[in-house]
Amino acid sequence: MNDTDTLLEFPCDFPIKAMGLATEGFDLRVAELVRRHAPDLGEGAVRTRPSQGGKYLAVTITVRATSRAQLDAIYRELTACEAVLMAL
Repeated sequence: MNDTDTLLEFPCDFPIKAMGLATEGFDLRVAELVRRHAPDLGEGAVRTRPSQGGKYLAVTITVRATSRAQLDAIYRELTACEAVLMAL
C-alpha cells in the first residue's frame, strides 16, 4: 500500500492510542516506541488516562505523520510489545 491508497493527506497530525496494564513506566515505554519512528514529538504530545477501575492505562500520542509507512511501522512496533494490549 502506498500513500495514495489512504484517505489521509500527509503530513498530518495523527493520534495513536495504546492500552495496557497501569504499570509504572507503561506510558514512557509507549512514548519510547513511538519516538523511534517520530523523533520530533512535541510538548504535550503524550496524554494518559486511567481506566475507571485504575487497572488499565490508555496512552494517546499525537504524532506529525509524514507517511503511511511511518504509521504502519509505529503500529507494528506497538503491537509487538508485550505490554501493549491494544493499539488503535
